[in-house]
Amino acid sequence: MTSPPRTAVRMALAGGLLALAGCSQAPKPVATAPDVDWPFYGGDAGGQRYSTAAQITPANVTGLKVAWTYSTGELVRHAKDIKHASFENTPILAGGRLYVCSQFDAVSAVDPATGKPLWSYDPGVDPKVRYPNDFSCRGVTYWRDPLVADNVRCSERVYVGTVDRRLIALDAATGAPCAGFGKAGVVDIGAGVVLEHKGQMQMTSPPVVAKDTLIVGSSLDDNQRVREITGAVRAYDVRTGAAKWSFDPLGSAAPGTVAGAANTWAPLSVDVARGLVFIPTSSPSPDFYGAQRRGPDGQANSVVALDASTGRLVWSFQTTHHDIWDYDVPAQPTLGDVAFGGRMTPAVIQGTKQGLIFTLARETGKPVIPVDERPVPQGGAPGEVLSPTQPFPRLPRALGPATISPDSAYGIGPIGKSACRKLIAGARFGGMYTPPSTQGTLIYPFTGGGVNWGGLAFDAGRQVVYVNTSNAVHKVTLIPADKVKATQRAEMGKEVSPQAGAPYGMKREVLLSPLGLPCNPPPWGQLHAIDMRTGKVLWEVPLGTTRDLAPGSQFLLHNTGTPNFGGPIATRSGLVFIGAAMDNDLRAFDAATGRELWRGRLPAGGQATPMTYVWKGRQYVVIAAGGHAKTDTRRGDTVIAFALPGPLM
Repeated sequence: MTSPPRTAVRMALAGGLLALAGCSQAPKPVATAPDVDWPFYGGDAGGQRYSTAAQITPANVTGLKVAWTYSTGELVRHAKDIKHASFENTPILAGGRLYVCSQFDAVSAVDPATGKPLWSYDPGVDPKVRYPNDFSCRGVTYWRDPLVADNVRCSERVYVGTVDRRLIALDAATGAPCAGFGKAGVVDIGAGVVLEHKGQMQMTSPPVVAKDTLIVGSSLDDNQRVREITGAVRAYDVRTGAAKWSFDPLGSAAPGTVAGAANTWAPLSVDVARGLVFIPTSSPSPDFYGAQRRGPDGQANSVVALDASTGRLVWSFQTTHHDIWDYDVPAQPTLGDVAFGGRMTPAVIQGTKQGLIFTLARETGKPVIPVDERPVPQGGAPGEVLSPTQPFPRLPRALGPATISPDSAYGIGPIGKSACRKLIAGARFGGMYTPPSTQGTLIYPFTGGGVNWGGLAFDAGRQVVYVNTSNAVHKVTLIPADKVKATQRAEMGKEVSPQAGAPYGMKREVLLSPLGLPCNPPPWGQLHAIDMRTGKVLWEVPLGTTRDLAPGSQFLLHNTGTPNFGGPIATRSGLVFIGAAMDNDLRAFDAATGRELWRGRLPAGGQATPMTYVWKGRQYVVIAAGGHAKTDTRRGDTVIAFALPGPLM
């Protein structure tokens, strides 16, 4: 229902902004390139994370230097609270301005060439409220009103959704709230929703616009109760903020079902020409026990296509049946024309936490690449009725292992390996989809694993998907309801949740060795390339090093990769840029081979998706470097732009 749980790994990071060492001679001239925007969170409305920018190439990428930096100021304003924050923002470039949202939902417009601030707006969220997904803002949304003349206030708008459930419309030129939207520029999407605590519901992903409709999801607290609030997606008039429709993914669930949530916390996508909005839904509540919600759970854990103007269900495809593993659909559905089997099909490409990639026809939801229903482990907790099968695409293969045994335990030295062997042997595991148990069940891939909110990049010309994955093991233990409070007291600091209304609470923990390393074999993070003509994996490489997890460890641990949060982008010149890993680096890979070509040092964790644009002839690659609360990477508030430093010609 939310982004991945906190890991036990803690990182000590070195500060300072460092560029790669360059030669002493004057920079070579750079050929002027046509200007290219990045007007949406995912690059385009369909989330392809692809740019036609081609000034930076595999041949010259090693020349990248820091062009400018911009500080949002949050490191000073929220010094006491930034440990609870994650700088997940991907800026957008539209209308001649670069727009950024900070961890605490402050929105800034900056000059694309210099990073100089043009205006800023702080919604003033209360830092004392604690949210399950921490303080984060993945992006903002730009909209130009075609019915209003240029230079009229709010003819261009920027929309931001805040952690305290406000949908705010700002004038793109000045940052002033648009008075005609909602109440003084603000719509409360939580109006009428009864919350048990202030942090129960938040917004972390940007809204989307489909013609005159503004559509938003929400992020809800995991594992707290059976009777959770609705996970409805809501739509508003883009000009006035008047409510238009809402869609509850559980509205078609079996009569008498007791459940809530199945919310959409990841970004949405829009097919403007077809008038469709695509929403990735999460699991019903609670995550790890589903006896009170028997059946397939409506449109939970699904890719859902809605008529954007009415909210009418057009089709849905469920990626996990009757989810009791927290296997949300965690990433923006990516829209692109796929040439699988020699036939071009408008498609939706969807990555999952299980490391699976589903390819669906955009108009019908039917699989473009065949999907098989395969038998999965049974024997759930008392009262549980599991689905006998789960869907698996035939291609591509799963992007990571799904089996583990005591013999495959990983650890440094005999003590580390022995400890991990005992942890694995002591838990229940019969393969992917083994149900949670009081003994403790291994969830592998883990609930923050496979593909997460960073999504994927799709180069439609090359017909290649680029996607990063994480690989670790969770142990989930069901706790009898009358023992939950005692377990919480005895295991303070661990994730123990009540699942109130169910006969069991739960404890979730990452399986780690005494040194804090994952018990499963590396790589713990990878970047993959998939040929969508054939469904074959072209290459995969480890992503990230442990040098900022434990300085010096990279000399002992080679090619391990790290868990990662954030996604890749691809460019026409044949480059893939990605941060995401649990070190302070932005990387560029050769799109054809997976070879790492360049690495730019960041002042804090880069657990965000980068973006790129060309402004006045020069291409920039930009990433938010501010760390992440769930990985405890170094915090900061800096947006960094890299570019080739030579004079334009």
